Formats: sequence, C-alpha cells, structure tokens
Amino acid sequence: MSSIPSNSENTPHILVLGIGGTIAGLAQDPTNPTEYQAGQVGIDTLLARIQEGIPGSVKLVSRQLANIDSRDLSEDLLTLIGNTVKESLQEPTVKGIVITHGTDTIEESGFFLSATCGKLAEKLSKRIVLTGAMLPSNAPQADGPQNLLDSLKWASTAPENCPGGVYAVFAGKVCLARDLAKRHTSNLNAPLMDSPSSSIGLINPSWVSRVRAIQAACGEDLPIPEGVWPWVEILTSHAGARSQAIDAIVGAGVQGLILAGTGLGGLNQAWLAPLKQAQAKGIALVRASRTGAGLTVVSKDDLICQLAGGLSAPRARIALQLALNASATSKSLTWQDFFARIAVLPEFR
Repeated sequence: MSSIPSNSENTPHILVLGIGGTIAGLAQDPTNPTEYQAGQVGIDTLLARIQEGIPGSVKLVSRQLANIDSRDLSEDLLTLIGNTVKESLQEPTVKGIVITHGTDTIEESGFFLSATCGKLAEKLSKRIVLTGAMLPSNAPQADGPQNLLDSLKWASTAPENCPGGVYAVFAGKVCLARDLAKRHTSNLNAPLMDSPSSSIGLINPSWVSRVRAIQAACGEDLPIPEGVWPWVEILTSHAGARSQAIDAIVGAGVQGLILAGTGLGGLNQAWLAPLKQAQAKGIALVRASRTGAGLTVVSKDDLICQLAGGLSAPRARIALQLALNASATSKSLTWQDFFARIAVLPEFR
C-alpha cells in the first residue's frame, strides 16, 4: 500500500485505487499517442501530477491494486477490486473511492461494482467513482489528469447533491457506472458518450431523478464470487452462423451463454436447435443485441430465454455470472431471479 505523503488512513480521506489502463500509459513518442503501453505509471505518480489542483480540504490515500492493460482484466482481479471496495466502504474514515481503470473493459467493472457494492454505497452515502483516459499520460493533450481531478471532485461532493452509489466520470461528465459502454475507438468521451449523464460542474436535476429511480428499482447487492467464477461466454449471431460453434462450447463445459442477436435480438436459424438442446442440459441462456443500444425484446423465433433488457452483451455476461454464483447457494431463488434483480429494470429516461 502507498499513500500520499502526510495523509493518514486514520483521518477522513478519499481512497484512490490504481488498476492501470491508458490513464497510466506511456507512449514512446508522445506526439503519436496511438502507439503506447498501458499500465506503466503508478497511481502515486498520477496523483502527484495533479497535486496543485486538489483542494486542501480533500485528503487522499492511494493503493495500487494492479497496473494492467484493461483488455487483460481477469475475474480474479474483479474479485480483488470488489472485496477491496466493499471493505473500504465500511471504514468510517473512507469518505469515497476513486478507481483509475482502462476504458476497454471499464463497463464490465462498472456493472460489477454496481451489482455487488452499489446498495452498500447508497446506504452509506458514499460514492465509488471510476475514471480513466483515452490518451496516454505523456500525450500533449492527455485527458487523464482532468478526469482524475473531476473524479476526486465528484467523490467528495456533498451527498445531498446526489446520492451515494457507483459512478463514472469522463470528459467533464458523470454517469452511473452501470450505464458505461465504450462506443468509439478514440473519442475522449467514448465510455459514456451514449450514456445518460450530467455535467460535473452543474448537476442536472432530471439526471439525478433518474439516478434515484434506478437505485430504487435495483435489488440488494449480489455476493462477490470467490474462487472460480461461473463460465459464461458471449456468442454473436451473424451471417453464416454454424451450429457446430454451439456444440463445441457446450461440450467444453460452459455454464451460460450471452446470445448477442441481430436487431432486437434475433438469432440465426442454424443456432436454434443446438441452443434448445443446451438449455435442456441446464445451460443458462440470455438474449442480448449486438447493436449496442436499445432494448432486447422477445424474438419471432421459438427459443424462450431470459432477456438482457438494455444491457450490452459484456454487461449481461457479468450479470449472468453473478446470478449463477448467487443461485448456487440459494435454497429458493433461481439464477433468473437474481439476474432480474440487477439487470431487468424499467426504462428510465
């Protein structure tokens, strides 16, 4: 563990967790920021670079949990992040948590923390804030420093302005972390460009009302998996899809499948028979859409399975893993019950 000099964990503070990503990346040639290595700079260094912009009233303690390219995010690391966040929230001196994270898989981590720590953060009136960057830390116009400053500001904003919970901050805006979805390869606001959001500087009352409505609709936090997570894969329906793909992955022992269908969630006809056979064997099936936006609805085909609602396939995969994990120790609730608790919500605008 490391901490910003002169600040003690025994005094009220914001905990900053470093996971790596582009925000901690370095380009060999800063003028060519598309060629870089993620996860090269420690969280203490990132904080030291913005020290002058941090209000004196905001005390920080930092901890480096990992320093990876987020495309390599593992389930073991998600467990570590989740347990660290849950334990830290219950420390009276921790007033909020900021997590620096790579943007490639930040939507998975955002949904995971929302589903496992969101209610606890809400009850304690504390904010968990994920942030990152689209440009490496030594690029001339690096966006990471301002994103980090804005995240610290959001984590320390008075709770009466917006409830505790799990959020994400990019490009001067804040959104619920469960709404994250990277929709562009390079835009600075890519992780939340299609997400309902508010300006950090001037909070939108309508957005806050939506936040409260979603929090009221969400069920209690699901347990964080320990050890090996349930094996769930994403299969994308496409022209020329073959039934052998389903047979192979079911034969390998997969426990659940996210079916990213076309349009409203339609699946290639060649998949229907093997999917029904997989379902009969106890494989959990969830239908999503490969479009990236909008609601998945009941399809014209006759495969009856759980719908992902408005969740993208990556977020639906996390939701199914958590639901399968929770149902394994429940005597009365199915994985569908747990999935609905965190994923199947009314559409709030």
